[in-house]
Amino acid sequence: MGPPANTFLLPTILVLGTILIIFGMKFIAAARSDRLRLAGESGYRALAEKAAVAQVANAASLTTLQADLADMKGRLAAIEKLLRDV
Repeated sequence: MGPPANTFLLPTILVLGTILIIFGMKFIAAARSDRLRLAGESGYRALAEKAAVAQVANAASLTTLQADLADMKGRLAAIEKLLRDV
């Protein structure tokens, strides 16, 4: 290997090394982005599950309140009837 071979070998290695570094950086950035996206999605998934549980609890509470309101309406009607009779 004479001087001309070294002249072309060093720039070739530098160019190929630069290309490998750039693709490596892009790969690492894409992998990190995917990891963060998955973490965010799992957070949203957990939030959606909590919201579904809260919605079921609210529906049960609403049913109980409606039953109590119907009972109170019946009692009020009975009191009004009693007052009208007196």
